Amino acid sequence: MEVAKKIVLIAHDNRKQDLLDWVQYNRGTLSKHHLSATGTTGKLIQEQTQLPVYRFISGPLGGDQQIGAKIVDDGIDFMVFFWDPLTAQPHDPDVKALLRVAVLYNIPMACNRSSADFLISSPLMDKEYNRQLIDYGTRIPAKH
Repeated sequence: MEVAKKIVLIAHDNRKQDLLDWVQYNRGTLSKHHLSATGTTGKLIQEQTQLPVYRFISGPLGGDQQIGAKIVDDGIDFMVFFWDPLTAQPHDPDVKALLRVAVLYNIPMACNRSSADFLISSPLMDKEYNRQLIDYGTRIPAKH
């Protein structure tokens, strides 16, 4: 990871204001990094903070899958995903797949404000970081 991290910001509808509050609070730090977000979340962040944000399509329309592909292609370094634990999502399989890919590729990930605060305040945010990847291919048992 470079010093300027590629950060994706995602929030389910009931958590968008929580994420917007967090982004506004951390605006100075986030302005040093490359931000992306799902459609509506990205639009709200741009409007309320004037930070530049690359926008994927909306999560339920495939944005989660776009982000997962970007993680696989080394295009995302860091994910803040304020997901709603109390509301069923119509695209829940996509959400689970995105979380799985983030873990598989060892992406730092925050799913609530406390974890986001800890990650954004880490001294590693201002440094290059060599993310270790596990070769899961060697762990998949061969089929006979």
